[in-house]
Amino acid sequence: MCGRFVVAKVGNELVGELRVDLQADELPPPSYNVAPTDPVAIVLDSAKTEPPTRRLEVARWGLVPSWAKDLSIGARAFNARSEELEEKRMFQNALQKRRAIIPSSGYYEWQQQADGKVPHFIHPADGSPLLFAGLYEWWKDPSKGDDDPARWVLSFTILTREAIGELGSIHGRMPVFLDVDHADAWLDPTIDYPRDVLDAAVDAAPYVTETLTFHPVAKDVGNVRNNSPALIEPLDAA
Repeated sequence: MCGRFVVAKVGNELVGELRVDLQADELPPPSYNVAPTDPVAIVLDSAKTEPPTRRLEVARWGLVPSWAKDLSIGARAFNARSEELEEKRMFQNALQKRRAIIPSSGYYEWQQQADGKVPHFIHPADGSPLLFAGLYEWWKDPSKGDDDPARWVLSFTILTREAIGELGSIHGRMPVFLDVDHADAWLDPTIDYPRDVLDAAVDAAPYVTETLTFHPVAKDVGNVRNNSPALIEPLDAA
C-alpha cells in the first residue's frame, strides 16, 4: 500500500481547493490508474520566499534521494512507513525540510480473499479531494548538462500507517490522510517538529476515515495500460 491511486481533478480545480499560489505550466492529465514512476501533481510550500509560496508541481512517484546514482531507486520508494522515517537515511532530511501533499480522488487496495486478491476503490463519499501526506526530493541527473532544464527531477513518496476501522479489513496499511488543518501544518516549512504534526494527523485519522467509502472493482486496474473512469465503477456495474 498504496500502489495505485486516482487523480480525477487537475489544474485550476485543485488550485482553489488547496489555496495554491503558483502552478506548473503543464500538469499531467486526469488518471484513473496512477502507478509508481508516473508524473503526478503535488503541493509543496517553498521556504525560499517570504511568506512561503504554495506551489502545485509535477513530480515523479517514487522518491529519489539526492545521493542516488540513478532513478531506479524510486521505483521501490513509492511508499514510506510513517513510523520509521527518522530511522531511514532516505527519508530523514525530507521529513525535516521537504514535506508535500498528494491530492487524489481515492486509491486502490487489494483484499486477500479465498479465491485471490480483489481490488477495492477507496474514496471520499462526497467526492472531495483525499489528501495524502508525502515527502519530496530533488535529484540532479548527472548525465545532463547544467543548461538542460530536465536535469532536475522532482520525486515524492506517500506516507503509510497501520490501517484502522473498516479499512483494516481490506489491507493492513493505509495512507496517512490529512484534513485541511493538518495539511497546512504539514506543509509549513518553518515548523521545527514535523513528527508532532504527523502524529497529530495520525491521531485524527478516524475523522477522515469516517468520510470514506469503498467498493470492489474489476481486476483491470492491475494493468497499468488500463486507464479510464470505468476502473472505479463497482464490480457488479463494470
